[in-house]
Amino acid sequence: MAGQILGWDHLEWWVGNARAVTAWLTSGFGFRVVAYAGPETGVADRASYVLALGDVRFVVTAGLGPDGEVARHVLRHGDGIRHLAWRVADVAEAAHAAAAKGATVVAEPRVVNGDEGSVATAAIATYGETRHLFVDRSDWHGVWGPGFTDERLPPPPAGPPVGLTAIDHVVGNVEEGRLDDWVDFYIGVLGFSEMRHFDASQISTRYSALRSTVVHNGAGVVMPINEPAPGLRKSQIDEYLEANRGPGVQHVALATGDIVSAVGAMRGRGVRFLQMPAAYYEDARERVAGFDLPWGDLQRLDVEVDVDSGGYLLQIFTETIADRPTLFLEIIEREGATGFGEGNFKALFEAIEREQARRGNL
Repeated sequence: MAGQILGWDHLEWWVGNARAVTAWLTSGFGFRVVAYAGPETGVADRASYVLALGDVRFVVTAGLGPDGEVARHVLRHGDGIRHLAWRVADVAEAAHAAAAKGATVVAEPRVVNGDEGSVATAAIATYGETRHLFVDRSDWHGVWGPGFTDERLPPPPAGPPVGLTAIDHVVGNVEEGRLDDWVDFYIGVLGFSEMRHFDASQISTRYSALRSTVVHNGAGVVMPINEPAPGLRKSQIDEYLEANRGPGVQHVALATGDIVSAVGAMRGRGVRFLQMPAAYYEDARERVAGFDLPWGDLQRLDVEVDVDSGGYLLQIFTETIADRPTLFLEIIEREGATGFGEGNFKALFEAIEREQARRGNL
């Protein structure tokens, strides 16, 4: 099954106001709008904007009435990621193979035709109300897919280029006691492999802890999965599960080749990130000795640094993107490192706990 998944196709956001979220992603992160679907294109119940930057594709969708599935989903969960879409060579074969091993097919294979070819899709359920979408665009020769147009789109965003290149990984949060079940699902049903596991002793602060396992398919799809672990106070995962009304996508990590330039551009565009205390950089300089890094820029921008046997990585996390403390974004630059910032876990989670305390949810 893993060999049938060729890589990321897109992530679809379901939100309350697609035009506003699109404006935020274009103005803050430098995405371009490359296609649109809505009543003007014959789609009556929703509006969708396709955003592109590097190899990243987001589809931002809002319902046009209170009774549709998009509006009902957003009312319960808030703005977030509904579909994690993968490219496959044969949609029907992928769906049938997943179903044969126990996956729940929530959208049967179908082919949608248009003037410039066809696009095939199918969907299976995963944690919470998140869906995996199988997509084959090999017979489509136009803009995105049937029902989409590239006419009268919003103008390109103003500001310096941000330089995001790809989806590095997508993190999901699940209920306590369900982590192993979902790891078994990705390995046994979808053919993924376990890449790394972190127990509660590795990811903890004085107040809270979590467990996490990273699975991947060997073709660029990397998916850490978190569950809360017992602690003295409410963990960030517990807070997420309450605010999201169940499991879902916690954050999306976007890769860049120059994080200092990218974060500088995003800060100039108004994007807000978690803050690191000055003491973090005193410790980091000792942990990451041997690399010539722009420490002044990293501290000024609140960029974290970590090292493993392959090299180092630089990462930073936005504040949550909506009013609920759920989805956020990560920006990551890898210089040989294949880890996930294990050396930063304590500092990162303490930063998140400071935000929890400000909300009264710690």
